[in-house]
Order: sequence, then structure tokens, then C-alpha cells
Amino acid sequence: MASTGAVRGYKMNTDGMQELYKYWAGTIPGLKADKITAMIDRFGGIEDAFYASEKALEDMAKKCGEEGIRFTERELKAIIQGRNFDAIKRNLEYLKEHGIKYVTMLDDSYPYKLRNIYDPPFLLYFKGMMFPSDKKAISIVGARNCSVYGMETARYLAGALAREGIIIISGLARGIDSHAHIGALSADGTTYGIMGCGIDICYPPENINLYMDMQQNGGIISEYGPGINPLPYHFPMRNRIISGLSDGIAVIEAKEKSGSLITVDLGLEQGRNIYAVPGRITDKLSAGCNNLIKMGAKMVTSPQDILEDLVDYAKVLRTDSESGQIKLAGLLDSREQAVYDAIGLTPVHVEELALLTGFELGELMEHLISLELKDLICQPVNSRYTRKL
Repeated sequence: MASTGAVRGYKMNTDGMQELYKYWAGTIPGLKADKITAMIDRFGGIEDAFYASEKALEDMAKKCGEEGIRFTERELKAIIQGRNFDAIKRNLEYLKEHGIKYVTMLDDSYPYKLRNIYDPPFLLYFKGMMFPSDKKAISIVGARNCSVYGMETARYLAGALAREGIIIISGLARGIDSHAHIGALSADGTTYGIMGCGIDICYPPENINLYMDMQQNGGIISEYGPGINPLPYHFPMRNRIISGLSDGIAVIEAKEKSGSLITVDLGLEQGRNIYAVPGRITDKLSAGCNNLIKMGAKMVTSPQDILEDLVDYAKVLRTDSESGQIKLAGLLDSREQAVYDAIGLTPVHVEELALLTGFELGELMEHLISLELKDLICQPVNSRYTRKL
């Protein structure tokens, strides 16, 4: 066996060599986690697996085959060809230079929720913060070509959950995914985007600002290394990670045959809670969600429907002890709360609200629409608002 201290001109400490071995194992083309771990277990360690001879690998494959784990000749060849110190070292240097980190199933920091799913990724790349395994998380998924109502609902639901410390996960796609991430960030919450392409590629490109912002309050995660293009079959694959990292999956606007339902199916296999926001029976974008509810998914009409399953959350409403004013804990930001506080049970005109709150009319209307969408206020008379609570 070659020395671990000096190989082909490189002098690396023991930790450095272990990183090299782990990265090699996680980047063997086509080799899934069950085969990687079986190989390492059979040789008694990753270093011995790295230096194993061709004959030893063939013997390993034969023994693993007897246990139901079959290695192909192509996979054995990939194991051998991947043991290129020059290439591995260059790739590790590239990751370091571009702020890309990674974690493998051999690391304690690997997300524990992923360990026991079907076909877990052996290696995950990430930018930003490592995914915290000790916090509750919800995936919010839905239509790319969503409605304005869907956008508002995604932002509202993600923001309300994020304020309660729930991690928001989605796929950084157009539509519901993007607005879920935006909602979490607007609440100073934590959000992670699971990519169907290389970790260094922002897809879709117009989400580049969101891609960067998320790395400050969460991160970007992908099983695909730098430079891997966003190929169509990557996205159904990444959905198992979206559902696997989550404690539940919330669907907002999905057609009867929707990619979001793939995530739901995977979540059901993984034992995750399924939530669906109902919609109009005449709206094609609501067909998938309404069907999920008929099949037993929990209907979501407020963030509390999810929060009550995840946290010790006795009430959404509470009363401020000093002012006696009703506050909506975790549901409203400070500006929305200010508008809500100015509205009583007697209808008040929008112009009077502008005077009471000091908001410009355009901004005020945004908050009023948001409060209406949250079913907290209504217009019994045009341009006059009253509370529903």
C-alpha cells in the first residue's frame, strides 16, 4: 500500500488525505450511496478501499453480490479510474476557491433526515450554512406558472412559518418556489434551495440575487458538482432531497399532473406530513391540491395548521398585556401589524387609514391586500375595511 504521507509528490497531513478519500468516494460516476458504503465496509475503511487492487475490488464485488448489492464492470472501472490524485486535488482546490463546501455520509454533520431515505446522496455540496439537523423544516412547493394569489400565499405562509423558527425548503424554481424563499427571507428566516444542477450554477438565471441572498440566511444545496447543467431528469431526482430534509411538504397551486406531486409521492414514502392549500374548484392550478385534500392531505387555511404539528404552539392569537391590543404572533410584520391595529370593527375608509398609519397609498394598499389574503380583514363597503377577528 502506498504511504498516506507522500503520494505522487503531494505531502498532505492525515486529515487532508481523509478529505481526499471521501471526496473520491462521493464523486465516483454512477456509484450510489449503498454501494459506496458497502465497499468501504467490506474493506474496513475508506483508505483501504482507495488503495485496493483490481483483484481485491473484484472479490469485494463478488461478496457484495451475494448480499444483494451488485457492482457492474463499469462501476468497478469507474472506481479505479477515479483514483487520480491530480484531478481530485484540483477539484478540491476549485471548491475552496469558490466557497463551495461539501459533506458526506461519513461525516457527523450529514443531515440525519436524509440518512434513511431511499437512495440518499452520499455527497452533498452546499454554499452558505450547513443544514441544521436539530430544527424543524417544511418544504413549500407548487406551480411555476402560478397566480398572484399563489405568490402571495407562498410568501405569507413561508414568512409566518419562518418567524416561528421553521426552516423553509424549496427548489429555487420560478413561481411558488421562489416566492416561498422570498417570504422566508423577508421574515429574517432560514431557507434552503435544493438545486437540480451544479452547485455553482444559478437556475433559473433570473434568480441570481435570491441565490446569493439565501447563502446569508440558509444556503444552496445540490448533489451535483460544479459545472453540471440543469438537465430535465435532475429535477425529479432532487425532489427526494427536498422531501427528505423536511418534516412536511406544503403544496400551493398544483395542476392535476404536476411535478410538485412527485415530491409529495416521495414524501409519503419517507413518512412526511403532507399539507395542501385549497383552491377554487374551477381553477386548473388548484386541481392537484384539492385532490390531495380529498386523499387525506391536511388542508391549510392558516400557518397554525402546520405549526400545530411542528411546535408547541397553543394559540396564534394573543393579547398584549399592556395595550390589550390583539397581536398576531408570527403572522404579521411590523407594518402589517400597524395597519391591522388601525382597523376596528367599524368600517374605515382607505384614506383615513393612510392618515392613521402614515403610509403612502400605494404601500398601504399592498398591506391591505396582504391582510385580506390572510383572511384578517374584509371590505363590507368598497374602499372601507373592517376586521374579521
